[in-house]
Amino acid sequence: MASLFSALSISANSLQVLQNSLAVSENNIANVSTPGYVEQTQTVEAMPLDISQGSVGGVATGPIVSARNVYAEQAVQSAQTSLGTWTQQVNTLQPLQSSFDITGTTGIPGALNQLFQSFSAWSGDPTNGTAQQGVLNAAQSVSQAFQQESTTVSQAATSAQSQLNGLVSQVNTLTAQLARDNGAQIGGSGKDPSVDANTFSTLEQLSQLVPITTLTAPDGSMTVLLAGQTPLVMGQTQYALSSGVAVPTNPPPAIPTGPPSPQVLDSNGNDITSEITQGQVGGILQASAVLAQLQGDSSQQGSLNQLAQGVADVVNNLLTSGNISDANPATGAPAVSGIPLFSYTPGSPTSVASTLSVNPAITSSQLAAIEPGPPEIDNGIALQLANLSSPQNPADEINNMSFTQFYGNIAGDVGSAISTATNNQATDQQLVTQAQNLRQQSSGVDLNTEAIKILQFQQSYGAAAKMVSILDSLTETVVNMIS
Repeated sequence: MASLFSALSISANSLQVLQNSLAVSENNIANVSTPGYVEQTQTVEAMPLDISQGSVGGVATGPIVSARNVYAEQAVQSAQTSLGTWTQQVNTLQPLQSSFDITGTTGIPGALNQLFQSFSAWSGDPTNGTAQQGVLNAAQSVSQAFQQESTTVSQAATSAQSQLNGLVSQVNTLTAQLARDNGAQIGGSGKDPSVDANTFSTLEQLSQLVPITTLTAPDGSMTVLLAGQTPLVMGQTQYALSSGVAVPTNPPPAIPTGPPSPQVLDSNGNDITSEITQGQVGGILQASAVLAQLQGDSSQQGSLNQLAQGVADVVNNLLTSGNISDANPATGAPAVSGIPLFSYTPGSPTSVASTLSVNPAITSSQLAAIEPGPPEIDNGIALQLANLSSPQNPADEINNMSFTQFYGNIAGDVGSAISTATNNQATDQQLVTQAQNLRQQSSGVDLNTEAIKILQFQQSYGAAAKMVSILDSLTETVVNMIS
């Protein structure tokens, strides 16, 4: 009789084990599309067999085992971090591509070429009113081109700062969620697959924004460090970041005062900008550095302003060194000196391009074409201005380059940055897909496999149930025989 009851107990335990295993497989299927979820497996443990001690053997439900592959997760996170870097650079710098023309037909190079051509036409007939007006019109186009280009860069920089604020806010939202997940893991009775899935889904999102390093504590909680240095999450504590702009204190007079540089601060207010070289936050910081090279900041004038000031100063210096009209010995009237063609806000080297304009005091008849002698040359200044397209005098160049060559370098650098980011983005997108596929193969839920498991569990459950039914019938028969 004891053997029958033991067999019945063993069969009943096996039914419970199979039911639990079936529930785990059904849960796997239900969460196949849940971000961060990995395959769960119900383990089975053998019960001790010692008849003398009353241990009848059989099987019991063991812990649920996760197929999570930490190395596969880290590979995906690393690939996402790199992809985020280049994607953000593309999104930030792409609007500049149409503005920085390298063909020389539009924008600043096109306007400069028209100005040099107008100087050439004017040098052929210095007193021709139409040619003189052509110079003023071309100069107006140059100033407008610089203003438009400066506005484009300034808008991109403003947008970059706004995007940085948004990205840092996303980082804080995700780290707050991780801290809550840690609390759920620490306070729970075991590792909850749903919390675990949410944690790793959140980590993957966070890795797109900033480079992270993770450490798992014995209690199941996760410590998250930014670039392996700055804590973002420790246990149930979140260390929030903040974004702002770096305003230098007491800058040396030689350093231009321009737009402040964006920065990221840790929870204690320390500047950690230099630590963030990857992810979308790193990408926006690198793109901001490209924009600073163009428009300038607190430590540099910016190449666009350097070019605008170079053009204005060289043209103005030549015109003010010449004469509008000769001296008149008969009347004793002296020669009339030339006046500047361009004007811009003085004392603000980082806003030259944005404020460049044609001198409102100049008229077409006030263009100084005469180069004082001896010998005096009626079109000497106009000829020197026309030669600025291919200058012979180093004083008429910027870094040993003509104005158009200098602009070509600017446009080339912008185009190169965009091209590099675009190519790397395409490559890293493939690497992310590859890493995700490898993770899926090692720890993801396979519907075909789960379907086979369920079929096996159902068949085993039916066999065990039949065994229980037979044992129940035998037990009843024995009881009836005894009674």
